[in-house]
Amino acid sequence: MVKSSKKYWTVGEIDATGVRGPHEVELKNISKAKYHTFLNIDRKTLAKIVKEDLGGKFENIGFDEDWTITLEMFPEVNIHLSYTYYGKEFGDEIEAEFKFLFSGDRVFWVPGEDSATYIDIIMDFLELKINGEEPFEKNYEMKTELLKKVLIQRNEPFKLLTERDTEKLSSFLGAEVWKTAEGWKISRETFPEIFIEINWDIKNGLDISFSGNQLPNNINSYHIELVGIFTINHILRYITLQYQNKDLPEICFIMFSRYFTKLNKWDHRRR
Repeated sequence: MVKSSKKYWTVGEIDATGVRGPHEVELKNISKAKYHTFLNIDRKTLAKIVKEDLGGKFENIGFDEDWTITLEMFPEVNIHLSYTYYGKEFGDEIEAEFKFLFSGDRVFWVPGEDSATYIDIIMDFLELKINGEEPFEKNYEMKTELLKKVLIQRNEPFKLLTERDTEKLSSFLGAEVWKTAEGWKISRETFPEIFIEINWDIKNGLDISFSGNQLPNNINSYHIELVGIFTINHILRYITLQYQNKDLPEICFIMFSRYFTKLNKWDHRRR
């Protein structure tokens, strides 16, 4: 599989659209909407939230930023939220700015649509914790129409998994994976004490649930549902790359970024 020596990516590079792509614009708008929350935050307080609630790192990555929050979306898929404070000395309305960067050998596999939405979720997550608020949506047992549709759309590729995939899929996803008599069980701690549990069996198909002590304290039900969808998408990336010689459904190929599909000379299909 093709790897890249590039250390940090922008979402426009991953999308193969450049600085004017839709997800570049989306991330700039997120920065404008959210930077105010971080203007007066105590660094020790923020570092504690990042480590204990988000499961990330509070660091500097060498772009003359004040600080960076680094998260592992999946193994070898890292997201960096780099914050720089400018103040009002230049007379600009923008006092601070976030730049969102990406790193890891597999980071350019994930389309900007997933990554930008994930960043939006993380920024809301942090805003709740900084403001001492609780999630306003807590319908964790219910499934939205979007999730129901996703479970049907992405069911078929799971049939290709075999027992020999257990260890490799576990490593690829950063999750616990079990082969059962009926199918598969996958459990991933996506944030500290917040778990996504995916079940698949030949009779009932694909299902997902969410659990953990910090679930009702830290994240809205709609947001964890989206993170669950991203997790299923990543499983489909694994299946696609392991079983390219099979007659894969089209849904498998739209899981990848435009850059990745161009690099591998695949037809790029939109979701």
